[in-house]
Amino acid sequence: MTETATPGDKPRWNAARPAAAVGGDGGERVPDASTEQFPSSPRGAQRARRHAVRWLEERGWAPASDVSCAAALVVGELAANAVQHGRVAGREFGLRLVLDRAAGLLRVEVADAASARQLPTAAPASYPEGESGRGLLLVDTLAVRWGSVPRPPVGKTVWAELALESSTRPDEQSADLLTARTGQ
Repeated sequence: MTETATPGDKPRWNAARPAAAVGGDGGERVPDASTEQFPSSPRGAQRARRHAVRWLEERGWAPASDVSCAAALVVGELAANAVQHGRVAGREFGLRLVLDRAAGLLRVEVADAASARQLPTAAPASYPEGESGRGLLLVDTLAVRWGSVPRPPVGKTVWAELALESSTRPDEQSADLLTARTGQ
């Protein structure tokens, strides 16, 4: 079943957006990517989040930058959902990060072994008193787009695309700002 929505409707998820959509310009450029597997446990979700922050730091985004913090939250939420709702005994979950500077996007993909795809369309009934159930609503707030695709023969991938602060790395922006202020 394909979900459709009118502009402004929430959430902005799309069940049919292919992974190749980021950087998919006929192979003229290859986005920077990382693919890792983690145990389907709370510790695995924590490791996935830390991996994303380190990976972005290696590419110039400080751990406290907006991009890194948003990525940490999105990875943490999607990984926690994979552990809690997509866990299959003996199976790990996968994390794929794709940095496409030309498109100004960071794509986060979390794949698990559960085939069920139940994505929320509204805040949980316990809102605001409940202690859980808002993870994908946070993802929806931070992401440009997000969705879920089946992963044959078993499982699904939940993905989110985050806008980069700009087309240049934050450390380059800082150098440009310093040059503008000092004239050197």
